[in-house]
Amino acid sequence: MSDPVQSRRFYEQALAPLGYKVVMEVPVEFTGGAVVLGMGVPPQADFWLHQGTPQKPRVHIAFRAQSRATVDAFYAAAIAAGGKDNGPPGPRPHYHEHYYGAFVLDPDGHNIEACCHDPA
Repeated sequence: MSDPVQSRRFYEQALAPLGYKVVMEVPVEFTGGAVVLGMGVPPQADFWLHQGTPQKPRVHIAFRAQSRATVDAFYAAAIAAGGKDNGPPGPRPHYHEHYYGAFVLDPDGHNIEACCHDPA
């Protein structure tokens, strides 16, 4: 994440519908001065953000959602947080019959997805 303040705000808002929160901040004295955040469904972090130059090519990260409504809520929250549309919520039958997902680009251009694999 090139801008820790902007990225934190984006991810806290975008991932809130999935139940994610910042659950750990590594003190900068242990990171060489970089901001490092662990996010997840409390109490455990399973998604980490590290301040630095975004890697190339940009990554695609998918989060599993419990329902199609949660995918919709993720997309709305991510767009409201400044994400850029990279594929609105909807079925993706080319992945599999029940795949329902939404895609947004985060502040550094990474493709962030929420998806549900359950039938409608």
